[in-house]
Amino acid sequence: MAEDAAPPDRAPDIRVTVMAADANPYGSAFVGWLFGQMALAGGSLASRRTGKRAPVVAADGFTFRAPAAIGDELSVWAEVTAAGRTSLTIATQAWKRDRHGEAVARVAEGNFVFVGVEA
Repeated sequence: MAEDAAPPDRAPDIRVTVMAADANPYGSAFVGWLFGQMALAGGSLASRRTGKRAPVVAADGFTFRAPAAIGDELSVWAEVTAAGRTSLTIATQAWKRDRHGEAVARVAEGNFVFVGVEA
């Protein structure tokens, strides 16, 4: 996904509020939780495209740019960047919006590879 000053102009694949249970002692979302939200967004797209279960088989290219605080709204967008016979490479990007305003910032981006498998 290209370097953008604003999130994509479409509905996100996932939107969730960062809760205290998702955060470290400093009040920021755990990177693992954030990674999981990005995998969920990509997996949702992969399952819709393949019509099958689509587990993650690889992940790379992750950059974590800014913390997401408790109360921030996290939105994740996913986009297919490559397709094979049974696999999809999906780029994800996560953005936060301040709970009490409209300020947004890119939190992270990265790529996942999913493989469509029979249930």
